[in-house]
Amino acid sequence: MGDLKPWHIVIIVLVFVVLFGAKRLPDSAKSVAKSLRIFKDELKPEEKKPDGDSSTPTN
Repeated sequence: MGDLKPWHIVIIVLVFVVLFGAKRLPDSAKSVAKSLRIFKDELKPEEKKPDGDSSTPTN
């Protein structure tokens, strides 16, 4: 039951194409990739973030 066969993947891809259309899939993939990149950046330790994000106000 936990095995993913190649024909399962084909069915999943076909469902995505039917639901979203072939023209919207590249845009959706780009937005998912951008979201994953932002998520990965947020998981990095605070000390590796740039100094420009300082929370102390300067006058």
